[in-house]
Amino acid sequence: MMNRRSLLQHIAIAMAAGAGAGAPSIAFAQINSPKKLIYILQRGAADGLDLVSPIGDADFAALNGRAETDRSNYQHIDAMFSLHPNFVELGKMMRTGQANIVHAIASTYRERSHFDGQNILESGGITPYARKDGFLNRLIPLIDAQSRKSLALSSSIPLALRGAAEVGNFAPTKLPTANDDLINRLTMLYAQDEMLAPIWQSAIDTKNLAGDLSAENGRNGEKIGQLAANLMKGSQAAQLLMIETTGWDTHAQQFGRLNAQVRGLDAMLGAIKSGLGLDWDNSLVIIATEFGRTAAMNGTRGTDHGTASVLMMCGGNINSGGKIIADWPGLSQSALYEGRDLRPTMSMELEISRALAAHYGLDVARVQRSLYPDMV
Repeated sequence: MMNRRSLLQHIAIAMAAGAGAGAPSIAFAQINSPKKLIYILQRGAADGLDLVSPIGDADFAALNGRAETDRSNYQHIDAMFSLHPNFVELGKMMRTGQANIVHAIASTYRERSHFDGQNILESGGITPYARKDGFLNRLIPLIDAQSRKSLALSSSIPLALRGAAEVGNFAPTKLPTANDDLINRLTMLYAQDEMLAPIWQSAIDTKNLAGDLSAENGRNGEKIGQLAANLMKGSQAAQLLMIETTGWDTHAQQFGRLNAQVRGLDAMLGAIKSGLGLDWDNSLVIIATEFGRTAAMNGTRGTDHGTASVLMMCGGNINSGGKIIADWPGLSQSALYEGRDLRPTMSMELEISRALAAHYGLDVARVQRSLYPDMV
């Protein structure tokens, strides 16, 4: 059950969000478990070859446009892979064994529609729109058979959290729009209240956040991370949280756009870690995207919809961290999927099941059957 402070915080954030359309899309749940899970969805198809570059593969530099990027400042992970330089915090986690990255990975989906790919990723199905519930909702009863109500800080509940486990949401759009005068009056009203003043100010600070991580030179991502940590910190807080990010569909001018996107995502991860404090040791963060992008660049210095990408995982509860996990398929023309994409050799569904099973101390096969029943 939420304590008074937590409830007031959630209501304040929801009210402030009603003052602007740019509130972050964050959903969270209270579950009877000391372990915490944050699932970050990169909507738009993030280019795994740029986030984690296979500089040890001679065919990589030969791909059209890839050699234009100076990768001398990329963070060396092993003989094959180097991490994007703007992943400063994630790089530290890799070096301290608090992160793993799976490369050349994809879900069961093999087409290139954002909507269909995201539906598969969130539902855990094998056919777009065949399932109406989400894989995270099916995880809840595995963790806590008598789970408390899930809550979504958005106008709609993300597909990943929909299903049999009860989910409610704070929906600012159902409330009358709060104008600037009302916001100012409430700010004055709460100014002298020891409990409400910092909560309300936090809500005001977050009402203009958006899922686009590139805003404010990464500060937007940091603020979203701080909000997420505040929602999850402590035994009475949320234990399961989902963050939806956008801006990863880089058809043109990819290098500059990804630099900003990565900076924002990294700032978010750093804020989550520092904000959680000791709770970080019981936390797992999973970062996934619906599919990857073409191996070669296009004529507008971007990439088009592809197939395989990367799955990133970090947290204080990571086992045997600091590795790039891959069955590398190569990047020669004959090795590319359909002659254009990084070929998927790792299963998104299996790797997520393994990570969650290890995090919660569950059997991998049981987790996979529950989260991805159509694959059995």
